[in-house]
Amino acid sequence: MTRNRQPLHAEMMIKVCGMKDADNIRNVAALTPMMMGFIFYSGSQRYAGNLDADVVRSLPGHVRPVGVFVNSEEHEVIEICRRYGIKIVQLHGEESPAMCGSLRRQGFTVFKAVGIATAADFSMLSEYEGCVDMFLFDTKSPQHGGTGCQFDHSLLEKYSLDVPYLLSGGIGPGDVDTVVAAMRPGMAGIDINSRFEIAPGVKNLRALIQFILSLRSFNEYESDNTPFWEK
Repeated sequence: MTRNRQPLHAEMMIKVCGMKDADNIRNVAALTPMMMGFIFYSGSQRYAGNLDADVVRSLPGHVRPVGVFVNSEEHEVIEICRRYGIKIVQLHGEESPAMCGSLRRQGFTVFKAVGIATAADFSMLSEYEGCVDMFLFDTKSPQHGGTGCQFDHSLLEKYSLDVPYLLSGGIGPGDVDTVVAAMRPGMAGIDINSRFEIAPGVKNLRALIQFILSLRSFNEYESDNTPFWEK
């Protein structure tokens, strides 16, 4: 990835995470986000493990499902992903570079979520180079995400690796200017979740439409584009 070019908001990847209601999933998919996240962590209010696998498997081809896991065993991640037809995994716990690399070698695209509170939280990320396709920077919390709170985006200036990342953590309907101001070389897109909800796991469609249209312009060729990180 070339880091000397400022990203454009029209090129931003949008991932809508924390989906678990079948009707809401179909309605959000119609808004053509690039990715949709399904949380397979039983401690989450947005746990998707009871969702019919066919709901995920029937997503339009341009909406890529992402399986979100917290400290699951590797075989469990693989089993669930096979059941739901998922090829992208987001690891939100203390998963090792070795586990990330193993999943990647088995054909998965691997995102590693990292909680950010200070610049020191970037210090160990070099261990994951070559083992992950992308980082996801979230607000540091024992809840493993979904806090609705933002971290200090000026800390992104301290990130110097070539691995791209998604910006997460408390992005809400009124934060278009905040997202644009936060963009740095290396930032590939955003992850949105709890602040767009009318209930845990159910997204506010009107808020999503207004936000997405404000953030970027869609065109008829967008769904044919293959992101640089995808195998």
